[in-house]
Amino acid sequence: MAAEAEVGTEAPAKKGIPKLFIIIGAAVVVLLLAGGGLFFFMSSSGSGEAAAEGAHGEAAATEAHDTFIFNLPPMMVNLNSEGQANPSFMKLTVALEVADEHMMTEIQPRLAKVIDAFQVYMRELRKSDLEGSAGIYRLKEELLRRVNLAIYPAHVNSVLFKEILVQ
Repeated sequence: MAAEAEVGTEAPAKKGIPKLFIIIGAAVVVLLLAGGGLFFFMSSSGSGEAAAEGAHGEAAATEAHDTFIFNLPPMMVNLNSEGQANPSFMKLTVALEVADEHMMTEIQPRLAKVIDAFQVYMRELRKSDLEGSAGIYRLKEELLRRVNLAIYPAHVNSVLFKEILVQ
């Protein structure tokens, strides 16, 4: 009976430690499953949206890649140099990004209006107007506005600078 008593007292001490490991292990498994489920849910919802866009929005995706570039001839203009002893010049080479070839054929007869609109605007610029990235961005936005006014109802998506030289 003494041997049975010893066996009975040792058994409860050993059961306490494995219960703790089982509880911790179960918590880790639950956290891993929850994290994996969250990852799967987030990644599958993103790919589901991409698949839906691929099925329904293929035309929009191909339009973004199928743009055409219309190159304008290089322009050189005198900048407004009031109050300065030396005159300032700007040489600018611009390309227009259009959606399709039809827009390119609509721009061609109106090219003189586009260049005139650009020249009139750029002659009033001062050298200080073109300093820094903010100055170039303003120039780009203003040229885009002016080209779209000159070729209306046709439309240009973007003005691309190929060369800018200010002296």
